[in-house]
Amino acid sequence: MHGPVSILPLILDHVRFSAGGNDIIKDVSLTLRAQSCTIVLGPNGAGKSVLLRLCHGLLQPTGGEIRWSAPQPRARQAMVFQRPVMLRRSTHANIAYALNRASVPRGEREQRARDALKMVGLANLAERPARVLSGGEQQRVALARAWALRPEVLFLDEPTASLDPAATRAIEDIIGAIRASGTKVVMITHDVGQARRLADEVIFIHHGRVLEQTPAETFFAAPASDEAAAYLKGELLL
Repeated sequence: MHGPVSILPLILDHVRFSAGGNDIIKDVSLTLRAQSCTIVLGPNGAGKSVLLRLCHGLLQPTGGEIRWSAPQPRARQAMVFQRPVMLRRSTHANIAYALNRASVPRGEREQRARDALKMVGLANLAERPARVLSGGEQQRVALARAWALRPEVLFLDEPTASLDPAATRAIEDIIGAIRASGTKVVMITHDVGQARRLADEVIFIHHGRVLEQTPAETFFAAPASDEAAAYLKGELLL
């Protein structure tokens, strides 16, 4: 599925990020290893989305270093946002376009696109304009578009934030299938129940600092920081 040399682990070494005079990410050091699903938790404004964008390369750190373990990591990772952008074309063509941009050979694109739509349960909507699909269906297209690229790492920024429970469960099932295929998933969510269902490990961030990176079972049973314990109780963190 992937190249012979993994791009993981991804190492953040004393990473900082500032914008508009504000320190958003403050001296973060962590390692993201292969396999597993890493869930990033923390209150609003903690720096979760900025951290993900730094990892994916959409932002450059203003201090410290981000190191992948193999060259050309960008071609082997993908990211899905809370509100995915659908192109003005069919569902199938949205995926084929991404494969074309990634220089996937023409002979492979059609089959990969069909396989991806089947995986997310949208094969019957292949020719429907993507922009007329429901929010949940569009998010499934976005996941199919990302998965079709065969990424080694998939970053997800609150992919179910605006979806109803049924659509959320469908997305969770797809994320589980992607993880089972061997792709490393790194995901932000505000839904603690969802984190319990999906996480193998948890990164907890508050005020731009990573307070915990620990196995999910340990985090939910006995968080090491007062802030994480308060967050799990639903208390407002200042």
